[in-house]
Amino acid sequence: MTGALSIRIAIMGPSGSGKTTFINEASGTDFAVGKGLESCTNEVQATKPFKLNGREVTLIDTPGFDDTSRSDTDILAMIGAYLSQTYEHGAKLAGIIYMHRISDFRMGGTNKRNFKMFRELCGESTLRNVLIVTNMWSEVASDLGEIREKELENNFFKAVLDKGARMLRHEGTRESTHRVLRYLIHNQPATLLIQKELVNEHKNIVQTSAGSELTRVLNEQRERHEEVMAQMRKDMEAAIRDKDLETKEELKEEIRSKHDQILKLQGEKDRLEAEFKAAKERLDARISAMEEKHREQGRTVDALQEQLEMERKEREKLAVEQEQKEQRLRRLEEDNARAQELEHLDSVRELDRLAAVRVELQQELRKEEQQSTTEPEVNEGGLIENVVTWVRSWWS
Repeated sequence: MTGALSIRIAIMGPSGSGKTTFINEASGTDFAVGKGLESCTNEVQATKPFKLNGREVTLIDTPGFDDTSRSDTDILAMIGAYLSQTYEHGAKLAGIIYMHRISDFRMGGTNKRNFKMFRELCGESTLRNVLIVTNMWSEVASDLGEIREKELENNFFKAVLDKGARMLRHEGTRESTHRVLRYLIHNQPATLLIQKELVNEHKNIVQTSAGSELTRVLNEQRERHEEVMAQMRKDMEAAIRDKDLETKEELKEEIRSKHDQILKLQGEKDRLEAEFKAAKERLDARISAMEEKHREQGRTVDALQEQLEMERKEREKLAVEQEQKEQRLRRLEEDNARAQELEHLDSVRELDRLAAVRVELQQELRKEEQQSTTEPEVNEGGLIENVVTWVRSWWS
């Protein structure tokens, strides 16, 4: 389904914010939903198109950057690969929805990190196509929820709202999801910042704004680990001086664990590039498989159409033959009727002729009878007598 009537909308936000539930309610799909804050979306997935106000709408479900089963590196590589790959194939987003739990009364580090990454993915120029959607209103008292909503509008989300984004409520119903989507379905599709950077500017995933933000977060984590490890070394030196072997061994194990974490963080930059490449290859394989499936379906459709065309021609041929047969039968019936009519006419004519002959003979008979009364008989076997006898026998 292509063209102006087909639109795509991405749903983003932290794990457990109700993204997948929103999508299932809106589209009638049955994507798996996690429990509580546990994530169940471990890859980018799109719904089948569904109709809304004359548009064919496709919703795109994305995992959050606080995913319980995947690292932020994996999530960025996955989302970046999907957005760049679909953009290369001509697909743009008519809107982006950021889901936020109104039940979160504190804007912790997880929420801040998620929203920061969201902004780096979108960029400033596409904020007019962004909706901030608060949900889970049934989990809070209405007055507290309204207070929190005002705080979000005036503080945390103020910067994006000032630049064209809008904030709406989702009340947990199908009609509510469609009401939200109606704010986006007539938008002009826009290019996200990460799509522009990866496709138009040919940047490496690490060089993008989102990649730079992730690198900054990873560096902060690494620096904190290094600070903790430095303190552990000091504590271990003190344990050695105090000959506290048990504490020394515990700290030694903790330092080894912390060192492994630092090495892992140092390797995340390279792993981001590798994961992005692998994610694109997986998408290429999926797209190729889908295209081959479509080609196979096309071949099947062509074969069916060819078979239908042959059957249509055969039906037309049979119809022509049947019509010709019926025409021959009609002509035969007409000929028979004409023959019967002619036969009837001939019979009538013959009867008329015979009637005329009969009348003529009767007249001749009467004449003969009249003559016989005035003329003497010639002989018993005379001609007149023979004629009269024959006529009488024929007449009877």
